[in-house]
Amino acid sequence: MNTANSFSDVIRGLDFGVLTDIIFAVIPALICITLHELSHGFVAYKLGDNTAKNMGRLTLNPIKHIDLFGLVMMVVFKFGWAKPVPVDMRNFKNPKRDMAITALAGPVSNIVIGCVFLFVYGLVYVPCLNSASSFSDAILETVYVTAYLSFALAVFNIVPVPPLDGSKVLFSLMSDSAYMKLMRYERYGMIALLILVATGALGNPLQKGTMFLVNKFMFFAEWGFSLFAKLM
Repeated sequence: MNTANSFSDVIRGLDFGVLTDIIFAVIPALICITLHELSHGFVAYKLGDNTAKNMGRLTLNPIKHIDLFGLVMMVVFKFGWAKPVPVDMRNFKNPKRDMAITALAGPVSNIVIGCVFLFVYGLVYVPCLNSASSFSDAILETVYVTAYLSFALAVFNIVPVPPLDGSKVLFSLMSDSAYMKLMRYERYGMIALLILVATGALGNPLQKGTMFLVNKFMFFAEWGFSLFAKLM
């Protein structure tokens, strides 16, 4: 049996269209979750907690931040999560306040990222459209999907259910005893969220919230479009 010929036959039999679709779906998710978690770790570091830095999480390497199931959820349902950046709130000068700021850093960074990619979308819209190639179409779609997923990640994480970022913000508004009671149910919170997103009970409101942000910040795409027109 000729191994080289067999390998060539396998390669020729691959559907590279499907492979390309998967790659262009995963890349936006990796960008969004990596910068989301990096923002958590960086803000925590600036507020006095070195935990994320010491564990090598202050990095743009997506492998360090990937939760495989959360990544699949992002690609399939457009809502998901990454491996949480470790934070030790005992290192903060003002634990409640600084934990809330650290938690908010993720969603806020995603809104900023979404705005940046909308701007890029407007900037490359005309040249990609004029190119009239499948690759240009894929690039344009990837830029838009990155913006959408970034806004989606912000909306999803602001839900005040443990272990999402919104619960950490809620913590800053509650008494310590009340928060500890809430955290007892943290393990069940993610299960409940998965069911609610999968059934559409939460997925539909999240999609509406995401589209609200997309439409609210669409003027960044218009700025990009206008800048391209001026450059031409």
